[in-house]
Amino acid sequence: MHHQIIFSDQAPAPIGPYSQAIKAGNTVYVSGQIPLDAAGQLVGEGDVSAQTHQVLKNLTAVLAAAGLALTDVVKCSIFVKDLGNFATINQIYGTYFDEATAPARETVEVSRLPRDVEVEISCIAVG
Repeated sequence: MHHQIIFSDQAPAPIGPYSQAIKAGNTVYVSGQIPLDAAGQLVGEGDVSAQTHQVLKNLTAVLAAAGLALTDVVKCSIFVKDLGNFATINQIYGTYFDEATAPARETVEVSRLPRDVEVEISCIAVG
């Protein structure tokens, strides 16, 4: 199956050998986004609220580059450094996704994330 690399200059460039997203057929697989701005600078050091907003803004930008929106997301994976921040992340996440149509999701605590950030989110969207 043919696939297309998706890139947005409104989100941080990859910090390794991967693409921001890949479109295969009508499905877009967005790589985990961390709270870097488009220039690659960390947003909200130590502030899980600011970091969660930035991650979701990055996801929105990458999806837009693929011609999609958060309403097209069918699955999210959330990785957090401290599951004690779940309520804060969940509250912010809920402002980006309508509870009635929210995608499937899991939230997993991990020991460490790239650049020592608090949160990383990846998603799959169907257009």
